[in-house]
Amino acid sequence: MNKPFYNLYSHQFARVAVAIPRCRIADPAYNVEQTLALARQAADEGAALVAFPELGLSAYSCEDLFHQRALLDACEAALAAVVEASNALPVAMVVGLPLRVNHQLFNCAAVVANGRVLGLVPKSFLPNYGEFYESRQFSNADSANVDCVELFGEMIPFGANQVFEVENLPLLRFHVEICEDVWVPVPPSSFAAMAGATVLVNLSASNVLVGKSTYRHQLVSQQSARCMAAYLYTSAGRGESTTDMAWDGQSLIYEKGELLAESKRFLDESHIIFADVDLERLSQERMRATTFAQSAARHGAEVAKFRVQRFSLALPLERTLPLQREIERFPYVPADRALRDERCTEVYNIQVQALIQRLSSSGIQKVVIGVSGGLDSTHALLVCAAAMDRLGLPRTNILAYTMPGFATSGRTLRQAHDLMRVVGCSAQEIDIRPSCIQMLKDLNHPFAEGKEQYDVTFENVQAGERTNHLFRLANHLGAIVIGTGDLSELALGWCTYGVGDHMSHYNVNASVPKTLISHLVRWVAETESVVAGGTEVLLNILGTEISPELVPGKEGADGNTQPAQVTENVIGPYELQDFNLYYILRYGFAPTKVAFLAYSAWRARHEGRWPDEHGARNEYDLAAIKRNLGIFLWRFFKTSQFKRTCVPNGPKVGNGGSLSPRGDWRAPSDSEATVWLDDLAKIPD
Repeated sequence: MNKPFYNLYSHQFARVAVAIPRCRIADPAYNVEQTLALARQAADEGAALVAFPELGLSAYSCEDLFHQRALLDACEAALAAVVEASNALPVAMVVGLPLRVNHQLFNCAAVVANGRVLGLVPKSFLPNYGEFYESRQFSNADSANVDCVELFGEMIPFGANQVFEVENLPLLRFHVEICEDVWVPVPPSSFAAMAGATVLVNLSASNVLVGKSTYRHQLVSQQSARCMAAYLYTSAGRGESTTDMAWDGQSLIYEKGELLAESKRFLDESHIIFADVDLERLSQERMRATTFAQSAARHGAEVAKFRVQRFSLALPLERTLPLQREIERFPYVPADRALRDERCTEVYNIQVQALIQRLSSSGIQKVVIGVSGGLDSTHALLVCAAAMDRLGLPRTNILAYTMPGFATSGRTLRQAHDLMRVVGCSAQEIDIRPSCIQMLKDLNHPFAEGKEQYDVTFENVQAGERTNHLFRLANHLGAIVIGTGDLSELALGWCTYGVGDHMSHYNVNASVPKTLISHLVRWVAETESVVAGGTEVLLNILGTEISPELVPGKEGADGNTQPAQVTENVIGPYELQDFNLYYILRYGFAPTKVAFLAYSAWRARHEGRWPDEHGARNEYDLAAIKRNLGIFLWRFFKTSQFKRTCVPNGPKVGNGGSLSPRGDWRAPSDSEATVWLDDLAKIPD
């Protein structure tokens, strides 16, 4: 890569900051000193943008002092000091001050970089209710009769209709609004987002009241979510007048509804928060949600009013700058216990409700399912049990079969029987080896003559015979076949096509990845929400090494047969491949960015949060991440799509996506993987 791989700006992130300096009322010299100290800190940390509070150079609570010439002159002098300092600071600053324009006074935000004021943004909506009396001192943006003003010997764009774009990081386009502007039904930032702004900045003072902090969170979260943007929110802190109000200095940074950073409140000293905003994610979200562009077209008259002010920044591109933002190791599984329990509850209900609807609409009351003693079939069986309970049907309507083959281990066979017993379903065993031998004889396969030839035909004969039995049993017994294969296997093509584990009448696991399934099963084990007294059985299944058990293994020293096939030795660790799947399917990120995110999440086991109950706490260096990503790219883009083009019905459960051709993923079966592998090659070894 032309820019260092280990630098967040190389991957379309931008570090942004919200700063709350301690202020003195009507003392711009002191206030600018505090402002610039935080601006230097922002620059040192590699930030591209830092926002300060509303009227921060004067203090917000000056009231009628705003009509004093001495104060206004001092504020302009303070702004000049910010402009001068910006020559040496590679960061865009947004500061607040009162500004005289054509015999009017405006509450303004000044955007400063590279020794210039790039634009002046007046406040659009002036509150004149409750404790606020802003119309007494200020004019609103609509009353301005100019679109540029002369200041410091330059003509500077003036108006609320400005978007500022960093030319050497073009996805960083930001808009500025001021306090009340975001509290109105249609904030100016809504139109700015439709005009291309990815980062929305609010210079606020915002006195504190009981409950107001919570409402700020709701307001900023929703605005960032609706606009598919990042939102930087400031508020005034220590030093503002407490004659009739108090101030908590709360600062927030959200990205599409998700909180990235928040300051502590009621601090005595100046403070600053940082967040690394994923600009590409925001761009991808807007590109995929075509209604965003439709909305922009509908409001075309307002959108067309915006002017773009372009400038360059001396971004810290040539140094190592890792993400400060925490990247979840398991994007499908929240690390927070409460959120994880909520996620598991919801996923189960989605799967159960979907199966109930399919059974109800078909008029069928029985299901057939193959139970291997492994993870996926265990989860599918638990879903079937919950569905029967909600339908008021006996669990014996679940016709469960375990079907040992040539490589089935004693452990998984025992686990299958134990599971069927605790679930209370109808449980039977069918030995598929005789029918497999007959098939191999018909094929003139060497194994039928006693030779140890364990090729793909040998494997798929077993997978096919199992599925063939299940379908014929369903015909015979008036049932439908429930699929057990998961999203991860489908992404990697790790399934036998057609008459194999690829096919069923309805697949409840269709969009559930392997890492989430393991946590779902553990959640059932811990809560006993589906299977009373089955905790030990489920935990034993969770502790079983993942293997298709299609090739006979060898007897180990302990007398147990060791699996000859370990799935993750072939296709890579599921925890990494699920990570790759999420960011490629959900956001369409290039391999270089996916690897950077994976490295940020997985490079050190002692950093970041883990799900509490997660056992193996692995870490991966960049070489391992690159190698396994290569496996994923080849299998996902080159070899497996034909299997995904014709998959059974099954419910989508999360915004991580599904691979159904009727849902999130429509792709040609004969695509090349070249462009992804070329990008992969840019990752350092």
